[in-house]
Amino acid sequence: MTDSITGTSSEIQGEASRHRVSGQALAPGLYLVATPIGNLRDITLRALDVLGAADRVLAEDTRVTRRLLDAHGIRAELQPYHDHNGEKVRPGILDDLEQGSVMALVSDAGTPLVSDPGFKLAREAIVRGINVVAIPGASAVLTALSIAGLPTDCFTFAGFPPQKTGARETWLATLADVPGSLVVYEGNSRLPASLASMAKVLGQRDAAVCRELTKFHEEARRGTLAELAGHYAEAGSPRGEIVIVIGPKQDQGWDEARIDAALQTAMAHLRVKDAAAEVAAQSGWARRDVYARALSLRDAQG
Repeated sequence: MTDSITGTSSEIQGEASRHRVSGQALAPGLYLVATPIGNLRDITLRALDVLGAADRVLAEDTRVTRRLLDAHGIRAELQPYHDHNGEKVRPGILDDLEQGSVMALVSDAGTPLVSDPGFKLAREAIVRGINVVAIPGASAVLTALSIAGLPTDCFTFAGFPPQKTGARETWLATLADVPGSLVVYEGNSRLPASLASMAKVLGQRDAAVCRELTKFHEEARRGTLAELAGHYAEAGSPRGEIVIVIGPKQDQGWDEARIDAALQTAMAHLRVKDAAAEVAAQSGWARRDVYARALSLRDAQG
């Protein structure tokens, strides 16, 4: 009799502790868990806690997620959730969440819902009053933006461009006047054609092609859109996942006289290179053009 009671108590304690993270109860709900975009160690301790405590992990591709969980010693129940089965499985998932389940949603890489499945699930969960929690972490958008060397104070993420040339150029034209930097994803096989369209529609802008972020062959190639288009037209499509960061549109109100005046002021307290970077960010001019003018001003002053 005592053994039976003890066993039942252990089961109850085990069930209660399954949803505990760092000694605190994990509230029922949907947890949007960011996962690495390349390097498997780029995952937060909190993300590992939640993945280990969840009743179920909803994964875009269970094979990809299983490799991540195995690397960190986590044995979790996985359920596929992606664009192709979402309509069918979403009602059951929402019903389970309403009954008090703890579920984690992950994409193949990065932050869920950013050009990945999951938006409809999160939105419907919110409508039903279900707790939705973000577990932040890796993001290809922010990683690329941080190493591009382009203005970061204002930017627009626009997802993937259309695949066909005409539709892509029409789409780019709608983005030509957005303030700040522009960040887009692109498939590696379409990169040369996409850059050619960007150079045609967006004109003379600084840009960076960032690929294989956080991986061994990480690369950020910088230049004007025309230069980058020319490079990849000759070199061909690179390997890896691609993020393109495009600098802001050049402010037509910044003529050469205004650029020179701003450079004179900036160069009074900054190095030439830093002054050029500051004025380029303010004006929207290509940084290399501003730097060339800064060198000319310095040489003229002796």
